[in-house]
Amino acid sequence: MFRRFRFAKLASVTLIASVVLSACGSSQAPSGSKDSQGSADVPAWTGEITVWDGPRWSDDQNNKYFWIEQKKAEFEKLHPGVTIKIVQTPWAEMEDKLNVAIAGKAWPDLVYNVSNRIASVKNIQQGVVEPIDPFYTKEELNDFFPNTLAEYEYQGKHYGVPVSSRVHTLLLNLDMFKARGVEPPKDGKWTYEEFVDKMKKLTGDGKHGFSTYIMPSYYESWPFIMMDGGRPLSEDMTRYTFDSPEAIRGLQKFLDLKFKHQVAPPDMGTSNVGDTWKQFAATDKRLMAVQPWSSWAIASAQKDPYKMNFMVAEYPSGTTDKSTTIGDVLGWVMFKQKDDGKRKMIAEFMKFLTTTDEIYTTAKYYGVFPSKKSAAQKRPFEDNPQMEQAQKISENAVMVPRHPQWAKIDELIQKELQLAVNGTKSAEQALKDAGKQVEPILKK
Repeated sequence: MFRRFRFAKLASVTLIASVVLSACGSSQAPSGSKDSQGSADVPAWTGEITVWDGPRWSDDQNNKYFWIEQKKAEFEKLHPGVTIKIVQTPWAEMEDKLNVAIAGKAWPDLVYNVSNRIASVKNIQQGVVEPIDPFYTKEELNDFFPNTLAEYEYQGKHYGVPVSSRVHTLLLNLDMFKARGVEPPKDGKWTYEEFVDKMKKLTGDGKHGFSTYIMPSYYESWPFIMMDGGRPLSEDMTRYTFDSPEAIRGLQKFLDLKFKHQVAPPDMGTSNVGDTWKQFAATDKRLMAVQPWSSWAIASAQKDPYKMNFMVAEYPSGTTDKSTTIGDVLGWVMFKQKDDGKRKMIAEFMKFLTTTDEIYTTAKYYGVFPSKKSAAQKRPFEDNPQMEQAQKISENAVMVPRHPQWAKIDELIQKELQLAVNGTKSAEQALKDAGKQVEPILKK
């Protein structure tokens, strides 16, 4: 699933719950919106609402669309005359199909996807998507974690409803720590200096303390580059800022793990996703003590064939004294509507899908982190300490920029990072050279 921001493509790591969910959330339509349906004077709108959604967790019949189908049936019962048409769309096909639909102005009414794909600044500026503010009170919006809601904000309005987030964290093989007599970081927190010291103690006899890879659309290495305050773009996304002293210093610290401290293998940054994962998790290897991964890896490391004794930790902190991570947000976006009554009904359905209970359910069974504070307070990962730790980290994640040309910008930056990690360029040269290629895109 998920944008060109692909956290993982390992086919063996699909998160599947073995629990068949009964109807979750409220059995009534959400209340409290500024614009409620069905007043005494105006009859409620009736008709068809088209929804594009991808596969989620499965029921005991291996139906990965059962949740949205269940919500459809419940909502239609509450709103006679309203039909919800679900278009099942594999995640791998979603982006291309949406691009075609937008180009032809034949979009669905409602879609679930990564925020920067549909709620991009470009789509907002072109009037492709609807603001949701008329249908939410200030109190309702305040229930969302700021970093998730901000992904849909543009010039004071919000163009989507966040449901969940995903982030990168460090996974630590505790058996390797124990075998080397190394204490894991207390509460999963450490400084860069503490991190380096422990990685040195974990390196030797063919094993290494740390490793990762660098590829377009993958961001495992980026929290190191950002640890001293560096960011790829300015807040308004008009300037390239990864050539700042803070970003250069962060990249240098990352490169030092390989070239100076030698706590990473020679192929760090150049190996692919699958091989890197196997070096860490395969039972016949387990050559790395620590690797950064997205949320999916937590579930994978909890079950066969990769089940292991591990903990989740933050990325090391730098001069800001705060750990930094990077993530993305998924949620519902309403496309442009001509009929006011239909717009209101779509908003009702969107709110119906994003109650506290539904967001809690999605988090618990889909292995993502809740966008609402009220859902987080229900502790969806109460029995899963690794996921609960990652959830805490997600609440302060920095999200990938929403620039409409981000895919191209990302590709240019990652190419230069690869040259730095293989020793061809210095940290400063790589980030400055990336800027020379990115700046023209930002000026268009």
